[in-house]
Amino acid sequence: MNPVYASLGDTIFDVMSGLARETGAVNLGQGFPEWDGPEDVRQRAADALMKGPNQYPPMRGLPHLREAVAEHYGRLQGIQLDWKTEVTITSGATEALAAALLSVLSPSDEVVLFEPMYDSYLPMLRRAGATARFVRLKPPHWRVDPAELAAAFNEKTRAVVLNTPLNPSASLIGAEDLSLIAAQCVKHDCIAISDEVWEHCVFDGAVHISMLDAPGMRERTIKIGSAGKIFSMTGWKVGFACAAPALSEAFAKAHQFLTFTTPPNLQEAVAFGLAKPREHFDAMREQLARQRDRLATALRQEGFSLLPAAGTYFMAVDLAASGIALSDAEFAVRAVKECGIATIPFSAFYTRPPESALVRLCFAKSDATLDRGVEGLAKARKLLA
Repeated sequence: MNPVYASLGDTIFDVMSGLARETGAVNLGQGFPEWDGPEDVRQRAADALMKGPNQYPPMRGLPHLREAVAEHYGRLQGIQLDWKTEVTITSGATEALAAALLSVLSPSDEVVLFEPMYDSYLPMLRRAGATARFVRLKPPHWRVDPAELAAAFNEKTRAVVLNTPLNPSASLIGAEDLSLIAAQCVKHDCIAISDEVWEHCVFDGAVHISMLDAPGMRERTIKIGSAGKIFSMTGWKVGFACAAPALSEAFAKAHQFLTFTTPPNLQEAVAFGLAKPREHFDAMREQLARQRDRLATALRQEGFSLLPAAGTYFMAVDLAASGIALSDAEFAVRAVKECGIATIPFSAFYTRPPESALVRLCFAKSDATLDRGVEGLAKARKLLA
């Protein structure tokens, strides 16, 4: 086997979800919603499947969807895109990340990553022959340290990968920190691969800021979005990559030899969904915020200490501050096996053990599931503290 993959175990998401299935535990670990997305969007996909065509759509995506992506971002984020030259449709955001890295990187290049980080970044850049350099973001505010950031860049740096809103920390990278990252990208002439799949999941009046809008970054950013996250249908695997024409051209050449294209009925349905009015997306955020607040209130009543959750589907529990002296991994395994509640340990998002013992919870669940989850966590706190 390729040594990059031979050294990898099962992902923490498969492990914890598998344990949840085996034990019948409540799964607040893996990040999928308990509802199944807008009915009219699903109906549009079903109709398009039956009416066809079901043959290869254009490699860069249906023109109708590429236009819809450009219109959506122009209307809701003020980002002006030329759909013909700056938008490519992919089979999910993870495929878009792979195509972005493969299109930008060569062996011996270096890439700056921020920890904690989504677990696919590091294997994919290593598969491209590149080396990672890490910048740690620390709780509770997860801000970028300017000195640490500057030290991570050098003449070999070809790209930086960032995620905002950030999974698992549920934080946003604000304008000031984006500007710090942008300044280093401009100084070292490198590309930002900006994973913005949680862009619609921001709360409390916050506004998502794209790396495309950071100073000097319009021509050197690949912005990645996800219909699966936008419409709470994580199995659909329809993504978008938005970048200046030269970057888009290079990106498309990598994409064509990965998945080549994406099911046309799903593309048609996503185009329909992206045209929904702003009120639809506001309502989605409000629903998620209600679920977040329900879970947070109940956990605090049980004596748990939580970090702020400004975006994504997630919140973090600080185990030590909650009176639990276990590592995050030990807590997660014992909680699912002994107390019937599945979580995700933050250490899975780091290359070295983190300074704090945190576990991630997903609040995109029904009231009943959240309430059962709180019961399991309360039991775990009493048993394991």
